Amino acid sequence: MIENPFRTAPFYYFYTSINFVLGKIHLHDIRLYAHHGCLAEETIIGSDYLVQLSVEGNLTRSSVSDDLSHTIDYVTLQSIVKQEMSVPSRLLEHVGQRIIDKVLNTLLLVDKVCVTITKCNPPIGGDVAGVSVVIEQAR
Repeated sequence: MIENPFRTAPFYYFYTSINFVLGKIHLHDIRLYAHHGCLAEETIIGSDYLVQLSVEGNLTRSSVSDDLSHTIDYVTLQSIVKQEMSVPSRLLEHVGQRIIDKVLNTLLLVDKVCVTITKCNPPIGGDVAGVSVVIEQAR
């Protein structure tokens, strides 16, 4: 069982006596070069990708403490995206779910995750700026 991070003094009284500060953190246009796709050429040559990541969680403690260790660290979020995007997959859905799983397993303050992965200039035989997959999951 995961211990509630707020059940430590001096925040226990604070935590139980005020409303939650629910917040969202957005990472916009994380630019990466990766090797995803069903075609052999895609996994060899690679493509440009844009990733949007949004998380929701309880920011009550950090809004009062001004302490990085009490919040959802966006540096860690970016690192997770970069790490999971570096592992080749045939489907963007698979990459997106790996990102969500890693965020939820790593950052206990996160209650909900939404990730959008866009493959720029996909090889689909037309003038298309990008194709995106959006996956969202809550605890």
